[in-house]
Amino acid sequence: MQLQAVLHVPLSNYAFAADQTALVIRLRTAKDDMRQCSLYYGDRVCEKDPIDVTEINMKKIASDHLFDYYEAEIKDDYTRVCYYFKLEDGKEHIFYSGYGFSQEMKCSRTQYFQFPYIRREDIPKIPAWAKEMVMYHIFPDSFATEKNRISEKECCIEKEGKVYKSHQGGTLKGIMESLDYIAGLGVNCVYLNPIFAAESYHKYDTIDYFRIDPCFGTLEEFKELVKRLHERGIRIILDGVFNHCGAGFFAFQDVLEKGENSPYRNWFYQMEFPVHFAKPLNYEAFAYVKEMPKLNTGNPEVVEYFKKVGTWWIEETDIDGWRLDVANEINHDFWREFRKAVRTVKKDAVLIGEIWEDSEVWLMGDQFDSTMNYTFSYICREFFAEHDISLKEFDEKINRMLLRYPHPVSMVQMNFLDTHDVPRFLSYCKNGMEDLKQAVFFMMMCVGIPSVFYGDEQLIEGMTEPEYRKPMPWNSRNPQMEAFFEKWIKIRREFPALQEGKYETAMVDEEQGIYGFRRFTKEQEVLVLLNTSSQEKQVELSETGKRLIDIENGIECDKKEIIIPKGTGKVYQCLT
Repeated sequence: MQLQAVLHVPLSNYAFAADQTALVIRLRTAKDDMRQCSLYYGDRVCEKDPIDVTEINMKKIASDHLFDYYEAEIKDDYTRVCYYFKLEDGKEHIFYSGYGFSQEMKCSRTQYFQFPYIRREDIPKIPAWAKEMVMYHIFPDSFATEKNRISEKECCIEKEGKVYKSHQGGTLKGIMESLDYIAGLGVNCVYLNPIFAAESYHKYDTIDYFRIDPCFGTLEEFKELVKRLHERGIRIILDGVFNHCGAGFFAFQDVLEKGENSPYRNWFYQMEFPVHFAKPLNYEAFAYVKEMPKLNTGNPEVVEYFKKVGTWWIEETDIDGWRLDVANEINHDFWREFRKAVRTVKKDAVLIGEIWEDSEVWLMGDQFDSTMNYTFSYICREFFAEHDISLKEFDEKINRMLLRYPHPVSMVQMNFLDTHDVPRFLSYCKNGMEDLKQAVFFMMMCVGIPSVFYGDEQLIEGMTEPEYRKPMPWNSRNPQMEAFFEKWIKIRREFPALQEGKYETAMVDEEQGIYGFRRFTKEQEVLVLLNTSSQEKQVELSETGKRLIDIENGIECDKKEIIIPKGTGKVYQCLT
């Protein structure tokens, strides 16, 4: 046995409460090392000594390049649980507890792994609607000036001594008048990049957190936009930039004017006096940009100010949540306070953090519901676009990604192929549109919230910032791709297994180029098959006792002879 590979971490993605009556326990072992893993659990305050324990056989749920992962679910009346494992490789066995490895279990219950108490307060309260979400991500300056049209003209407005700019002429009115198009895609959430008053076209240098940027429109227009979205069953989240502000923000202007005498001198992070508003900076700023001074979110006054920002927009305009910029550069207590404030005024408001790496410490139920899943985009780019990894490597990377977090948290990670911060996915695709279609198909079938960046459905390309933020090509729409997105978004939203089901690899056929996986809940199972080859393939399945219904046409098929066209995927509902 390769015991150095064995891992279990209590109170983590290896041990979490799915609800008040279900405790999920995971174990990692070396790949192909174990024949069987068993979980033994008991009541950690049992009056007997030694305590009674129950044995559960663990199921191998996934593998990556180095490891196998096992899982079992404890469904019992116990609120306090202690547990240990028995590992068997076919030749010998060994026990694994919080006290280490042993040939016999002689240690006491206090030396087992512990789940001290399944407290309802500590179970992440993720809004129910989040797992049903299909998001449409809009960069406001680039989308529309009026109904299905964008002017592509720069805008410059001087107001109250401040200058506001945009590049392409996008407005809130343009988004509002183009709602038929957005709703037609089938999405049920819109995410807008910043719309608050700011100097730059991208609006990440906020001047006033309580005003709509004049280039985009008015507060009344935004309220009407929210109202019309809600009437169509579409929610909306806004971009909150609280790590830094713009140089025109009132507090920074006061500090520039009064220096150490300013009452706002502690609103900014590691600022020296007199302030040197030029390089080299003597204050912290986002990415060393002098016009974006970093806010001191450890200051209670700053915390209170942004709690007011977060709640005001919900109370005043009825938005449904926030995407939070540069979230990993802000202290954890700030986000805890922000979450409490927002959830007080809207219990099902969703909070998504912009964090590019693994985000475990932000996703424990006290800060964010979700983070931006850049790992998903990297894996899809390597496999679908650049063709740099094999099917086996793709499967291993996806499984590792999904097991980073408890399943309820993985369900609502924000998956995407591209965003306003990275090149368009299509620009990486060696086979152009066909590669993009496969990646979109997989995104709609995979665990996590699918997010479509405006214009991906119109084949926007671009490697540089001006290119990947280019205007929506309203005059050269692609009906074929629009229909493709509509079809798979519709299917995604119709099947609960695709929204909240677990993920299990069903087939990795490197020679044929066929990849298959199942999404399943207790009530429903779906089988997804991808043909990544350049030829039509016939796939034989060894499914027993199940009928397969082609979800696209509702026709029952011979499960032993499934035809998958080249470069596409098929989805089947599995019925007993």
